[in-house]
Amino acid sequence: QVQLVESGGGLVQPGGSLRLSCEASGFTFVNYAMNWYRQAPGKERNFVAGISSTGHTTNYADSVKGRFTISRDNVKSTVYLQMNSLKPEDTAVYYCKALRNPETYWGQGTQVTVSS
Repeated sequence: QVQLVESGGGLVQPGGSLRLSCEASGFTFVNYAMNWYRQAPGKERNFVAGISSTGHTTNYADSVKGRFTISRDNVKSTVYLQMNSLKPEDTAVYYCKALRNPETYWGQGTQVTVSS
């Protein structure tokens, strides 16, 4: 059974940091690119960051470049999102996605709230 379980979300003040984790099981993690998306209330789900299966290639949405870092540990079958200098507009539910065309798997999401 495929599972992607996100954790690490919470409430943080502007300028603070959080580290999200997404632990995968039920598929061969090392063969999949991994992405983070986010969805704010009333808005569509948008791409945040992506990392290749090997971890050698990463890419980011312009809104998070220089503040967020995606990484992966293929031994632990886990992808991470380090989020620094958080802003109120980063508030959203964050989802991880595993991708190996045509297969796509989504996690259930973790809430991140940036507020003073």
